[in-house]
Amino acid sequence: MPGPLDGIRVVDLTTMISGPLATQVLGDQGADIIKVESPGAGDLVRYLGASRDGITATFATANRSKRSVVLDLKRPTGRAALEKLVATADVFVQNFRPGTVDRMGLGEDAMRALAPQLVYVSISGFGETGPYAHKRVYDPLIQALSGLATIQGNRGAGRPRMMRLVVPDKVTAITAAQAITAALFARERTGAGQHVRLSMLDAMVSLAWAEGMAGQTFVGKEVEQPRNALAQDLVYETADGWMTAGAVSNSEWRGLAQALGHPEWLDDERFKTPSGRVAYAKERLDQTADVLKTRTTEEWLQRLDTEQVPCAPILGLGEVAAHPQVQANQLIQEMDHPVAGRLRMPRPAAHFDTTPARIERHAPLLGEHTNEVCRELGMSDAEIAELGPETE
Repeated sequence: MPGPLDGIRVVDLTTMISGPLATQVLGDQGADIIKVESPGAGDLVRYLGASRDGITATFATANRSKRSVVLDLKRPTGRAALEKLVATADVFVQNFRPGTVDRMGLGEDAMRALAPQLVYVSISGFGETGPYAHKRVYDPLIQALSGLATIQGNRGAGRPRMMRLVVPDKVTAITAAQAITAALFARERTGAGQHVRLSMLDAMVSLAWAEGMAGQTFVGKEVEQPRNALAQDLVYETADGWMTAGAVSNSEWRGLAQALGHPEWLDDERFKTPSGRVAYAKERLDQTADVLKTRTTEEWLQRLDTEQVPCAPILGLGEVAAHPQVQANQLIQEMDHPVAGRLRMPRPAAHFDTTPARIERHAPLLGEHTNEVCRELGMSDAEIAELGPETE
């Protein structure tokens, strides 16, 4: 059966991670994603990181379920082909720096003249106004400006730390995908498209605020020190590896004390209440860490599970796909790529019981679908040839 977004066409002029990952989500859900790339190079992510026969792992995942069309938008023939494509589209997504699309003649007004009900999406780094609006942006800049690097710092003091995942890019992608579907839903009710604007900075601050910026919530009672200053990272060494465990509620704290063989902890006045266990987090976690070093991970998992204490092993990257829970979820799938060979990646996270999401197709080669899409638009072979040799 087709996915929930079957029949929706998205013209995707985005590059790197935030935009492509957003449209990849929509593609997995059945939308027809037409990735428009420039001649010669295309999306820079095609060349960043580990690759096999010219296909990088990141590009293969972030750009699956799409078709690639190469158009030279500086040429009248390329521009005309794009206009034909936009006229058939429901969504137009771009993540150029603010002002660039208007200079290119691809701003909202120009595109809406071609498709009046278009959902036009602009993804920026910092926003469309303000002192940082026209700066180049990469993920670490957003980690710095959003407070995330401070939140990740060593117990909230000293040197800030960057996340090793491009979290702001990915948060922006998920936010954009949700906003696009919301705008499409609104269009179903009103008949009108709209301009959806979002920035990586806005998406990251919004995500971090609930607990990471909790100290800034109460006006007049701001606390500069981030919440993580009260706790360690819940990484525990065992006799044969690493694990994590957490005890928040009173029942979980009782279970932890029993599983670790230290019922006397329950009589410690510092730890009798949730607020006390937060206030004395270092002492509580240090003594927990000392005990966990004495047995294997599997022994502790069995003991803690018996007492219904949340716990899990800390897996190496090569162990994730083989874990019984990941396998039970049938999360990791394999597929064949015509150039890169056999690939492994996660299926779409959300299940739809009547309109299933799926990996619709492999990540495209540069310009792989130019002729196919142009013929769908009614262009002749002669017109396609006029697009230039780089687009064949």
